Amino acid sequence: MIPSVLVGIVTRNRAGILPKAIASALAQQWAPLKVAVVDDGSTDDTAQLEGQFPEVAWQRWESNRGLIVARNELMARPSFDYYLSLDDDAWFIRGDEVAVAVDYLEQHPRVAAVAYDILSPDRPHQVARTDPNAAAVFIGCGHVLRLSAAREVGFYESVPGSYGGEEKDLCLRLMDAGYGIVSLPGVHVWHDKTAVARVIPAQHRSGVCNDLVMTLRRTPLSLLPVALLAKFYRHSMFSWRNNLLRPCLSGFGLFFQNVPVVWRSRKPVRASTLRTYIQLSRA
Repeated sequence: MIPSVLVGIVTRNRAGILPKAIASALAQQWAPLKVAVVDDGSTDDTAQLEGQFPEVAWQRWESNRGLIVARNELMARPSFDYYLSLDDDAWFIRGDEVAVAVDYLEQHPRVAAVAYDILSPDRPHQVARTDPNAAAVFIGCGHVLRLSAAREVGFYESVPGSYGGEEKDLCLRLMDAGYGIVSLPGVHVWHDKTAVARVIPAQHRSGVCNDLVMTLRRTPLSLLPVALLAKFYRHSMFSWRNNLLRPCLSGFGLFFQNVPVVWRSRKPVRASTLRTYIQLSRA
């Protein structure tokens, strides 16, 4: 039986670029494939696009619920074997990217996720396709998840910030459950990184907070003090060099506000999992 794939696109106020993402998904050489779009409270002309793409499953939310909630809703839909996450400002390049990823996952049942090789305006040049290799994490704008594995560990966990860190947290839990994450060099997805509806200071604040939340939730207790101190130092230095110190400090504040709630949700991974994750991240 041919495995079924759901391509999920979460969008908000990007009606001008969203059609390119949808069209590239519909053009993929794979069946059965379904494309679903969650309109997360858009106030632009996004709702008018539904008539242009009647084959797409559209869901409109009147208010903004956030990327993590939307992705979890998409992954929870029944009858699909794989979930392919595509950003609303990202698109496929060759037309066979779904087939390549799913074929690999079908042959490797202990691999839970495949990360595409992401191109963008700051990394625009394609490279030749080479053998897959082990990775620590996938990038949210283009990846494929084995839904049985994602269901096993519980999809994305809620975080105080609306953006950032959710992929790292999920990958850590998947690795701790005995699954692998693999990247596909040369199997490209273009991420346009549009400035529309993208507020960098707000995203940085959210990302700093969520990264600290992940550290508090997943780090074994014996390693936690050193891990948190290292995170605070690295975020501070990066933010200072990139003129983002104010949102970084705001992210610290958001984290401290939520420490009691996050602490109650602590489910650390094994130290060996954390070491493997760090080694793969550095590689």
